[in-house]
Amino acid sequence: MWGRALCGALLALAAAFLALRGPELRARLWAPPAESSLAAAWDTLIARPARPWSRVAVGVNACVDVILSGVKLLQALGLDPGNGKDHAVLNSRKDLKEAFIHFMQKGAAAERFFSDAEAFNHIAQAASEYPGAQLYVGGNAALIGQKLATNPNLKILLCGPVGPKLHELLDDNVIVPPESMQETDEFHLILEYQAGEEWGQMKAPNANRFIFSHDLSNGAMNMLEVFVSSLDEFQPDLVVLSGLHMMEGQSQEMREKRLLEAVTSISDIPTDIPIHLELASMTDQDFMSKIMHQQVFPLVNSVGLNEQELLFLTQSASGPHASLASWNEVPDVGIVSDILFWILKKHGRTMDKASNLTRIHFHTLAYHILATVDGYWGNQVAAVASGARVAGTQACATETIDTDRVFLKAPLEFVTSRTEAPSRISFSPDDPVVQWHREGISFHFTPVLVCKDPIRTVGLGDAISAEGLLYSELYPQ
Repeated sequence: MWGRALCGALLALAAAFLALRGPELRARLWAPPAESSLAAAWDTLIARPARPWSRVAVGVNACVDVILSGVKLLQALGLDPGNGKDHAVLNSRKDLKEAFIHFMQKGAAAERFFSDAEAFNHIAQAASEYPGAQLYVGGNAALIGQKLATNPNLKILLCGPVGPKLHELLDDNVIVPPESMQETDEFHLILEYQAGEEWGQMKAPNANRFIFSHDLSNGAMNMLEVFVSSLDEFQPDLVVLSGLHMMEGQSQEMREKRLLEAVTSISDIPTDIPIHLELASMTDQDFMSKIMHQQVFPLVNSVGLNEQELLFLTQSASGPHASLASWNEVPDVGIVSDILFWILKKHGRTMDKASNLTRIHFHTLAYHILATVDGYWGNQVAAVASGARVAGTQACATETIDTDRVFLKAPLEFVTSRTEAPSRISFSPDDPVVQWHREGISFHFTPVLVCKDPIRTVGLGDAISAEGLLYSELYPQ
């Protein structure tokens, strides 16, 4: 009896407390999870641009990806766990094991060239025959083209070394010039690992992948001239270029010669056609410096990159925070913002009127930032939100965000700079795209809903850049 009376009294007190505190507290108690609020807010914010693209030409790296568990493949090759060590170029199975461990411990993506053709072919055969190995469209250009081709209103031209298997895998909406076809496919091996996966004493902090290949066609960007010559007939209103990182497998002399030839070809693209450059993992600082300073950056309007590429870029050119050796899991927003500002301020259209660069799409696991020079790009709220949304759907292999399978990893509060007087910003899941401005440059930030148990991490950056471009609008100048 006393128990029932006490329970009734407590319920009455709770009801009175809620009545006194009013609807604000009740709303907070019954509010949906942050993930649900954020996904719903994105859907509201993402609107098509007023002037969408209609024809997009994409080149020039393409291959077939063989995707499987990295730990299981290395075990199948008879390799034991040990210490990690980075290698700019892989020359042996031992180098492969050490580099894989090095990046798995960090949970970071990386891509390397395997110099020994015979050894690579043996590993590739073992990988393709391993139970559960999957074959997909690969190469940044082919992946971006494949993603864009899912939009029925777009015509896509893909130029790269396309072999019979890759051609079979491509969407019917992708046009491949006959000059771009070759008799054999180029294979890339994608070694995936899951968050918390262990091998020996090592444990991965998050899911990611390690990519390696012995790819001579893409390594020499053999299809670049074919790509540029195809543009006259196709008449694109956007060009997407990738594959420069593949040239690191060449000798230094050949690489520098080919880069100059590439710059000449890119310069032949009419200036009224915007160019987006998608970067990927690189190891040669001098090569990266040449790409940024006087070679490629001034010729392109937009760049897409992740946290590894951003840090390597500032280290290569002695930019802000160049002394930072590596990121601490989630890259600091203020540091990222400083480097993006420096790229656009020093190497973009703001100071160098000979440069076309006005946009950078930065993506990392926890959040994305779009940095743009004011007056050139529109619809960037939708662009950054759509890029983040596709990261959550593609990683989980779902059509829409499944809020039970994702989580919010981004900082809820951050500073916008580590070098200037910073603004401290907090974001709300109900209003997830945060904006700030700095000397004629606008920044759009949104978190990512990270997949708890990702199905596939390969091509995520390419899908993000493709989706961001799809919703972007370039103002007429």
